[in-house]
Amino acid sequence: MKLQNQIIKSLNIKNIIIPNEEINNRTEGLKKYFLSNTNLKSLIVAISGGQDSTLVGKLCQLTIQKIRKLTKIKSYEFIALRLPYGIQADEKDCIDALNFIKPDKIIEINIKEAVLSSTKSLKDAGIIISDFIKGNQKARERMKIQYSIASINNGLIIGTGNAAEIITGFFTKYGDNGVDINLISALNKRQGKLLLKHLNCPKHLYLKTPTADLEDEKPQQPDELILNIKYNEIDEYLEGKKVDIKIQKKIEAMYLKSMHKRKVFFIG
Repeated sequence: MKLQNQIIKSLNIKNIIIPNEEINNRTEGLKKYFLSNTNLKSLIVAISGGQDSTLVGKLCQLTIQKIRKLTKIKSYEFIALRLPYGIQADEKDCIDALNFIKPDKIIEINIKEAVLSSTKSLKDAGIIISDFIKGNQKARERMKIQYSIASINNGLIIGTGNAAEIITGFFTKYGDNGVDINLISALNKRQGKLLLKHLNCPKHLYLKTPTADLEDEKPQQPDELILNIKYNEIDEYLEGKKVDIKIQKKIEAMYLKSMHKRKVFFIG
């Protein structure tokens, strides 16, 4: 089996999707998992104002609504976290995303002080980190906070990583991938857009240029510029279509190089 086919099979990606079916399958699957764990009381997602967290947040809110309707327990809730680093450049998008999602509760915690404190501690020990590594610290600080809030609220942390990010390893190890459940890992970038469009999301949220926005020295730097490849090209590959051989090799090289980020290896 070609590596392309192996990757598509391992990520359970469909080349064609029906939006309402995908929305129903994900909300029903999450509902079933939630109710199978009697201690759970909430779903938790960090909302950035980007496409992926907007989609996952909306799916979680729909799921909680289903759970409340079925169980008649009104205390179940979806908690949206705002975790900016200082002043967020696309603050308006984040507000628009929250207005679209309509979460039961919003908690905002600015991570800047914690990240700077950690960076200073390293510097005091003679360890100077790069801006890139500091960006990864931001992602891990956000996940630390999510788990603290989840512990207090008997919450399940829902991830926002899409298939295009997973295949390329474009996420922070033990940061944004350190979640309990990933709701959109089998959807590529344009499939996520289709679901948001079906859910009547404001266009500017799913048409905006994707950015992880983790580096101070390169604020709002587009993902595609960092990856040196277009999301459309990754999506074509993930849908089993024939792509330029240079693109294919680049994607597969990123997939193999980032294997350690997707799998924990045990020895002995």
